[in-house]
Amino acid sequence: MKRKHYDYLLVGAGLFNAVFAAVARQAGKSCFCVEKRAHSGGNIYCEEREGIQVHKYGAHIFHTSNKEVWDFVNSYAEFNRFTNSPVALYKGEVYNLPFNMNTFAKLWNITRPEEAERIIAEQRKAVAGEPSNLEEQAISLVGEDIYRKLIKGYTEKQWGRDCRDLPPFIIRRLPVRFTYDNNYFNDRYQGIPCGGYNVLTEALFADTEILLSTEYLQNRAEFDGMADRVIYTGPLDQFFAFRLGKLDYRSLRFETELLDMPNYQGNAVVNYTEREVPWTRIIEHKFFDFGTQPKTVITREYPSEMKEGMEPYYPVNDEKNQKLCDAYRALAEKEEKVVFGGRLGEYKYYDMDKVVESAFRLLRKEGLMQ
Repeated sequence: MKRKHYDYLLVGAGLFNAVFAAVARQAGKSCFCVEKRAHSGGNIYCEEREGIQVHKYGAHIFHTSNKEVWDFVNSYAEFNRFTNSPVALYKGEVYNLPFNMNTFAKLWNITRPEEAERIIAEQRKAVAGEPSNLEEQAISLVGEDIYRKLIKGYTEKQWGRDCRDLPPFIIRRLPVRFTYDNNYFNDRYQGIPCGGYNVLTEALFADTEILLSTEYLQNRAEFDGMADRVIYTGPLDQFFAFRLGKLDYRSLRFETELLDMPNYQGNAVVNYTEREVPWTRIIEHKFFDFGTQPKTVITREYPSEMKEGMEPYYPVNDEKNQKLCDAYRALAEKEEKVVFGGRLGEYKYYDMDKVVESAFRLLRKEGLMQ
């Protein structure tokens, strides 16, 4: 039986290709999507448990200052007014994040911005000259007290090594506010789709046919023959069979529990900043959507070295990996039919709004969007 021919084959059913499919369809183009997982939506996929939308691959909060992006996603789903205001727990002490006057008042028993500025300025002096590692970089930005209690342990768990062994560029800047404002993001727009992210991705894919639980690379020649163009959002190095070596990633492991209580921690996100606690944070999913269910679902998040069979989450953007990535990008540019996109295809850490912006750039390059 002869297969239907499409304008675009989309490899991966995450946010990048969902945006691409929606706009391409409006432009009169046909798309067919291949996805290795048993569901669409990529890492923003949600599972419903006891009426609670559980963020299966970690907390995702949409935030942006780009009005075009905000208007676009809101045209496909209604967003709630969720504001990310995480708290940090350090040896039984609770602190507000990001670092702001609430944090400083608790740390130093002060009330005025000028007092906090004076203390931080004095503590910064502990680092003279150009910082040579992450520890020195952090202290030079926010001082010793904040570094020791709220940065050091969390960061060492995140990266699996001592802060003195990490490069300074990982913490180029840290948000420090001398106001009593617990909103983690500075962006103008923020929220989560009412009913979870599946509402958004399903609306974006709409009539696009998606073949689930299917490995594109195992049948690449057959799939490539189905379309004029291929938008590939899988791992960049895997596309080329790792011929130049493997790009490094950090991964995550999740432990999710359904608890027979209405409220476990009183907040959507609680960071655990001491090194001795093995997880970095606990997510209580119901609070993303102001839930009032009689039960609750929590997820403990454990950073991990990337191992066989694990999902790649965070690219390791050190000098070695950047050189290897550049070499793979040079190979990618020689591909006439295949375009690489998304966080894996581009080997970039993207917030969701940046994924949408990246998809927009490709759509404009393809002539499908003004």
